[in-house]
Amino acid sequence: MNRKIMMLMFSLYLLLAGCSSNEKDDSASKVQDEKAESKMDASISGNKVQEEVAEKEGMTDERKVIHQAQLELKVKNLEKAQIKIENKVAEYGGYVVESNVYREDEELVEGTITVRVPEAHFQDFLADSEGEASEVVGRNVTGQDVTEQYVDLKARLKSKRAVEERLLAFMKDAEKTEDLLKISSDLAVVQEEIEQLTGQMKYLENQTSYSTVTITLSQDRIVVPGIDNKELNTWERTKKQLATSANLLLKAGSGIIVFIIGNLPILIILGGAGAVVHWVIKRRGKR
Repeated sequence: MNRKIMMLMFSLYLLLAGCSSNEKDDSASKVQDEKAESKMDASISGNKVQEEVAEKEGMTDERKVIHQAQLELKVKNLEKAQIKIENKVAEYGGYVVESNVYREDEELVEGTITVRVPEAHFQDFLADSEGEASEVVGRNVTGQDVTEQYVDLKARLKSKRAVEERLLAFMKDAEKTEDLLKISSDLAVVQEEIEQLTGQMKYLENQTSYSTVTITLSQDRIVVPGIDNKELNTWERTKKQLATSANLLLKAGSGIIVFIIGNLPILIILGGAGAVVHWVIKRRGKR
């Protein structure tokens, strides 16, 4: 009997010991999961702090300035001047963005050309373009310093890439599907931000590497005193004079006819009286 009691107590002890061991294992597993999640969240949330630190790094030695210029030039020959300007653009390693010409009476009178030239040749190109002009009507040069903006983007990009590397490391160590999905979502957001920052930096690099110049060209026009065409067209003048003479004759003839017909009764009376007087005078002469 005692033996049965002892075996029963021993079995109960083993059962209690097993339950206690399982509880400890579960507790340890939960603690490890919580630590891993806490570590990942702390790493992601620490991104903002790192961005602020990175943004306070020293400014770059090379200034980033966007230069633009507008020139208004008068030239003797618009077509030749435009060709020379385009050749200079190619010589400096630039390119033509837009080119337009306007004609009046089959003659080139005005044109515009927009070009982009390397920043290093910006001032040289302006001088060369003005050298083609007979008169510089207008000149406007502007510059926008974007150094601070560029440095800020560069610092933020560096920070985002560091976060991307950590998230990729966490993804390799992730064991649970839930953790993997969360890391993938955070990684997608960070990579999208990296693409945006990279695009903005490339835009600023392009704008500061090449300067934009817009040139308006107008051709000098020689004013020649006009010659009246009426004085040169003899045939037209002759026809006009002939028509005038014919009109005068027709007008005179018409007046005579109107006078005769309109005064015919009076003329008949006067004619008859004149004939009587003439007859009387002629008869007396015979006597």
